[in-house]
Amino acid sequence: MMCSRFVQFSSPAQAVLLERGSNQPRSNPPNETKIGRRHSTKVPRRIEMESLRNGYLFPEISRREEEHKQKYPNARLIRLGIGDTTEPIPDVIASAMVEQVYALSTIKGYNGYGPERGSMALRSAIANKLYDGLNVKAGEIFVSDGAQSDISRLQMLFGSTVTVAVQDPTFPAYVDTSVIVGQAGKLHEETGQYENVVYMKCGSENNFFPDLCLTPKTDLIFFCSPNNPTGHAATRHQLTELVEFATANGSIIIYDSAYASYISDDRCPKSIYEIPGAKEVAIEVSSFSKFAGFTGVRLGWSVVPKELCYSNGYPLIKDFNRIVTTCFNGASNISQVGGLACLSPPGYEALSHVVDYYKENAKMITEGFKSLGLKVYGGENAPYVWVHFPGSSSWDVFSEILEKTHIVTVPGRGFGPGGEEYIRVSAFGKREHILEALNRLENTYK
Repeated sequence: MMCSRFVQFSSPAQAVLLERGSNQPRSNPPNETKIGRRHSTKVPRRIEMESLRNGYLFPEISRREEEHKQKYPNARLIRLGIGDTTEPIPDVIASAMVEQVYALSTIKGYNGYGPERGSMALRSAIANKLYDGLNVKAGEIFVSDGAQSDISRLQMLFGSTVTVAVQDPTFPAYVDTSVIVGQAGKLHEETGQYENVVYMKCGSENNFFPDLCLTPKTDLIFFCSPNNPTGHAATRHQLTELVEFATANGSIIIYDSAYASYISDDRCPKSIYEIPGAKEVAIEVSSFSKFAGFTGVRLGWSVVPKELCYSNGYPLIKDFNRIVTTCFNGASNISQVGGLACLSPPGYEALSHVVDYYKENAKMITEGFKSLGLKVYGGENAPYVWVHFPGSSSWDVFSEILEKTHIVTVPGRGFGPGGEEYIRVSAFGKREHILEALNRLENTYK
């Protein structure tokens, strides 16, 4: 049994939670120099920034990767941690962007600023291709530089006085942006939870869906499906419960569908707007990053329905439009041309093969960890595999796998208290790297 052999080398220092900082000694503060203290202004640091955990999860993973590479300079590291795509963008899509780049060098083809909300051609293509039959209009779509940026802009829209609920475990940006805008309150070190955030337990014991009968009313509900990190895609029945819960409580769902293209189960909607009544209670945020390999190209969108209103009846879309046009000059016109190519018949077909490639990786990873006697979740409708190590610290498991096999994963604790005892394994990788990683794990732990 693999988990019985874990935490053999880890020291107590290595079990320190991310919220409490790195287990490595830090250098002197940046305002300390050999010749004395630098000049300080009289501008105070915001208390919200002081309340943030010491390191955002993914830069912390990268930092530990670098330390490992320095320790083992000849080791070949396999990265199955940070969910970055690895397969080339299909030629039909890349070629369209290349043509746009060359067009910018011509009198006829050059253009500067575009609409802050995105080109009407792309917004219409998103509505027609991805929301066909769901009554989502091009005028309700805001094209952006990615879902994470839109999450931050939505937090700016709602401000510091709203109350927030998140899945536990979940993508850390929801909580961290809540802290930054002043919604979250004090961090309780012993639990790793912020006092004003409602953590909706979503574990294997409740089929990765919160018990809404026990969930307090909040203004905002962040919900990601398929979920990052657990890989669970909510069913139609579950999402119907969620929409009904939000409707009854007057809440707004911020629904992250960045991994919807990986859903193959007909019981699991790809959009919240497949649920009756959702347009009155939900904003959907999504991205081309994991669907089209645009993690570096940067392109996403949000849907803000015209039916969605504040308590006084004022449409949210008008305020979000004001936020976007004030804070954002629009996504790159090169990226937007790429987005249009993604949604063309040949582009969409080409991308379906790339998604299938990653899904096959996920299947192999799932089977590999199961063969080691471990409980494994996700991996069917998502590019992430969620592996359980009962009784073990997730940071210790992460550290031991890295130390013994030179494989990078992500400790579940970085996604919230509910992620303890788990690691997330990404299916974004070259097939030969996946096979090599599984071989290393089998040789080390079976």
